[in-house]
Amino acid sequence: MNAGGYLLKALQAAIVHNEFAVLCMAGMFDRATVNRVQQSNDIVDVISEHVALAKKGREMVGVCPFHDDHRPSMYVNSDKQIFKCFACGAGGSVFTFVQMRENLSFPQAIERLAQRAGIKLTPAKRTASTSAAVADIDPNRLAKLNAFSAEHFCKNLMDEEKGKYALDYVTARKISPESVEKWQLGLALDSGDDLVQAAAKRAIPKKLLTDAGLAVTRRDGRLGDKFVNRLIFPITDVTARVIAFGGRTLDDDDAKYINSPTTVLFDKSNTIYGLQQARHRIVSTGTAVAVEGYTDCIMAHQCGCTNVVATLGTSFTSGHARILRRYAKRIVLVFDSDTAGIAAANRALEICLAQRIGIAIASVPQGKDPCDFLVSSGKEKFEELVEQATDVFEFKWNRLKENFAKNNNLIDNRAAVEEFLQAVATGISAGNLSAIDRGLIVNQLSRIISLPAKEINSELRQHLRKAQRSAANNQRRSDFEPVDFGRGLFAAAQREILEVLLNEPKLYELVKQKIAADVFDVPILKQVAALVFETLNSSPETSLADILALAESVAQANAIVELERTGREKGNFESQLVGAMDAVREHQSRQARSNIQTSEDERQFLKRFGEDTRGNNRRSVGMV
Repeated sequence: MNAGGYLLKALQAAIVHNEFAVLCMAGMFDRATVNRVQQSNDIVDVISEHVALAKKGREMVGVCPFHDDHRPSMYVNSDKQIFKCFACGAGGSVFTFVQMRENLSFPQAIERLAQRAGIKLTPAKRTASTSAAVADIDPNRLAKLNAFSAEHFCKNLMDEEKGKYALDYVTARKISPESVEKWQLGLALDSGDDLVQAAAKRAIPKKLLTDAGLAVTRRDGRLGDKFVNRLIFPITDVTARVIAFGGRTLDDDDAKYINSPTTVLFDKSNTIYGLQQARHRIVSTGTAVAVEGYTDCIMAHQCGCTNVVATLGTSFTSGHARILRRYAKRIVLVFDSDTAGIAAANRALEICLAQRIGIAIASVPQGKDPCDFLVSSGKEKFEELVEQATDVFEFKWNRLKENFAKNNNLIDNRAAVEEFLQAVATGISAGNLSAIDRGLIVNQLSRIISLPAKEINSELRQHLRKAQRSAANNQRRSDFEPVDFGRGLFAAAQREILEVLLNEPKLYELVKQKIAADVFDVPILKQVAALVFETLNSSPETSLADILALAESVAQANAIVELERTGREKGNFESQLVGAMDAVREHQSRQARSNIQTSEDERQFLKRFGEDTRGNNRRSVGMV
């Protein structure tokens, strides 16, 4: 065997060797550390922070966050510490869920969950290449910087000298000291480089500050603060991790509010302010109340309305609707009653209709925002406002009637009817409108616009086809790529061996005498076989959770969970295993015969070629 062959064999041995697997999977943590982190983070508790779960038999079920799920299709098994979506196929361990949900590498997921459990990690020595890779916008490093920055801003606000003018503003807005502490409000000083200087004292890299959106390069080429002379609102995810900041100007800056730019942690179209504080109340009441601004949300909680969240002052997006649908059965949108507020509410209603979630709208009296209304009227009046929120179709219907009452323009009236019909079609497609309601709406519309119900139904069918196409496109979108298990009988046999071993590890004694992991040739099955074989070699009583703790990639974890599920449903483990091993041995025999025949053919060809060459050219020495 040449040097290349020895090297290949050595690499193959290393891949299936346990020490390599542990080093590779964690990058820097040993197996004991990984197991400790896994055992300290129950998968039901972790997933419940992102999705509302309900008991169903021996498992928990919830809406899958990895595809456009309209009915709960993700199951979580506490005994096995796994999750599985039966719609898109996503599945794995608690590490896998965090990797997929927060777009982290495996080592980063370990660090993230260790932080959640209060476990202090002691990483092994990093190589230069590892350090370089980690330095490339590591979400955990950004989160630690955000935590440092939030604490720095809080100290500024609480400083009797530096923060007095900002605290005066907070007091004028009737925000209590308890709310200031609960929401971690802070102050960005007007010096222009206060945070940059504080970070420099901690030896925090300048690039990390810019990656986090906390610093910008000024016209003079120097690094300056992104937030200057602003009241700071830290933005957290559902696990209370600071992912971004919002800032309200404390002078006459034209930009009244600014947010952090998009980072690996933060996207304002998919982030909801206050969800961490409100999610439990949202789940228990089934209703999420959405307002626009930070102070609207803070004041609602201060008054005792704790199922209120905010959209960061931006338009309500389909991302917001998808997130809230994981916790709530109904959304009530509370907007200002001015023209801009009503237009924004109308757009939000259409988004929520398509997301198959109950939706209603409430508006505060003219000239007030929700924060002012709560201060002047209190909790009971606000809850009454929410309770009396207008149903989406009633709101759309009132808009249509108002348009016809004040406008005789044919084009405008036509556009109003088209908008209403599209809302009805979206509602029907999403299952939010019954056949009886549809008939009543069509008859009412027929009387208003003096058009036969038959023709209105014809128009409605066209809009319905459009809505159904849109819904089908959304359903196909998924954050998860299905696992490729290969094709053919040999691939099926490989798959069945792993299905059996993941359910009945004791049968490995039969397998190891006849089949090695390097027999597997389907890439994902080869990776899983390396993990399973090596784990069972060292510990025949290994659990599924233990094997999943070795799965570095999301694809490996997804494959392991799917193989375990499929094998469990088939049953008859011993007979399945015998049949699969027979198929593997038959494939190996055919391959061996084929290799022998190929070698013989090559020898015969070379022999004939050499004879022909010597016969045609006697000066040639031929071919050896």
